[in-house]
Amino acid sequence: MKTQYTSIDLHFSLDGIPIHTLNIIFERFTRVIPSHSHGNGCYEIHYIPAGYGRLKADGEYYDISPNTLFVTGPHVEHAQSPLLSDPMQEYCVYFRFPGSSRSKKLSPLMDSFLSTRFWLGQDVQGIHFLMKQLFGELEHHYTGYQNQVELLLSQLIIYLVRNYEQEKKPEYRSADSNLHNSKSMIIEEYFLYEYRTLSLDALADRLKLSTRQTQRLLLEYYGKTFQQKKTEARMSAASILLGEKGRSIASIAEELGYSSAEHFSSAFKKYYEISPGCYRRERMEFPPYPQA
Repeated sequence: MKTQYTSIDLHFSLDGIPIHTLNIIFERFTRVIPSHSHGNGCYEIHYIPAGYGRLKADGEYYDISPNTLFVTGPHVEHAQSPLLSDPMQEYCVYFRFPGSSRSKKLSPLMDSFLSTRFWLGQDVQGIHFLMKQLFGELEHHYTGYQNQVELLLSQLIIYLVRNYEQEKKPEYRSADSNLHNSKSMIIEEYFLYEYRTLSLDALADRLKLSTRQTQRLLLEYYGKTFQQKKTEARMSAASILLGEKGRSIASIAEELGYSSAEHFSSAFKKYYEISPGCYRRERMEFPPYPQA
């Protein structure tokens, strides 16, 4: 199944709160998504219409099955891995709330949405049909499609909050957003999806900045250098790939872009203070996947 990726850069508001939607994705997972998080004011909506996999969020593991809905808000560390015999499909919508100050009195709807840092459960509101409508509008550009997309995205937030009300999770009040443009999204997507071939020059070119400006931006947004972010992305992916029993150390090294298994093992041991083999034996205690 081909990945559908739509960059829409859409601005609208709901109950007086400005919302920026940067992209919407539908894909069938054939690879691990390494551990990552998003900045202040950023929320990612994930809906799984089919297939199976596993989510790791803030150190906890969750089995993913059809009709699973989960939300990852600001600074929630999360990673995903598919069940290879029946990999999950996923709709993903990325929202940013620029300047979502908590000093302003919010409607019950937006207060519930913005204060929910993480939520996972089975959808009971019909989000699958809504997602299909959303992609249909974006694909065919029917008359008035931009207005319809705004309405569907607003409806998505309403459906999410109604799902929360079925089984309320602990809440977390997010801080004010301090990321004011799409550059943070470019950075996050780059380290998330291209950890095998990471290059400072390539990232700078994508951001349309010099390498020096790119380094400054990374320090400003994340407090880390490019090399630190590169190592973090690769090591996060490595920790997940080591959980796949059929994977050899050499194949993991190749998947992550290392020139040899020895080079990878040395980098892994420096980062985690344990060899990949010992890490696999001592720390990877996954329960079995759910059966399709």
